[in-house]
Parts: sequence; structure tokens; C-alpha cells
Amino acid sequence: QVQLVESGGGSVQAGGSLRLSCAASGIQLSINGMNWYRQAPGNQRELVAAITGGGTTTYADSAKGRFTISGDNAKNTVYLQIHSLKPEDTAVYYCHTFHNWREYWGQGTQVTVSS
Repeated sequence: QVQLVESGGGSVQAGGSLRLSCAASGIQLSINGMNWYRQAPGNQRELVAAITGGGTTTYADSAKGRFTISGDNAKNTVYLQIHSLKPEDTAVYYCHTFHNWREYWGQGTQVTVSS
């Protein structure tokens, strides 16, 4: 059974940093890879960063320069480091993956950035 559990969200002031974690079970990060999405109130869910099983990373334009996705295969955990947080980064952040032709989502972790 695939399970994704996010943590690390919180309330921070603009300019601060957070590191989000996504602990995966039932899959192998080195094979499946992982995506980070976010959804702000009233907005559609958007992809912000992705990492393949081989470690290749990609970022949305809005995430380039401030977001870093990384993975620890030994812990089967993916991280999203966010620097210089802005109020517009306020959203629920979700990790997501595919396994055996099905997609899986975590429960999300709230990030709130105040100005």
C-alpha cells in the first residue's frame, strides 16, 4: 500500500525559509520519483517541482531560484526547500507520485507566509 506523508509546513514571515518533507512507503523513490504540487485558496493545484527516480529535477518558472527538491533514497523521503518565502507562496503543499499506473497524493501540509 502506497502512503505519502508530508510534514514541515508552518507559518513564517516573508523572507523566511522552510523545508518540507514527504515520507513515502510502498514505493521506491529511486524508481518512482516524486512531485511537489501546491494549491492556494481559489486556485488550481499547480506543479512546482519534480524529481525522477534517477535524481533529475525540474521546476516551475515560479519556483526556479528559490525552491530546491531533493531526495534521500535510503530514507525514501523527498524534500522541498523553499527560501525567500513570499506571501504568494501561501498554499497547501502536496507530494504526488505514480505507481503501477495509479497516482497517489499525500494529505498536504499548509504553508502560510505573512508580509
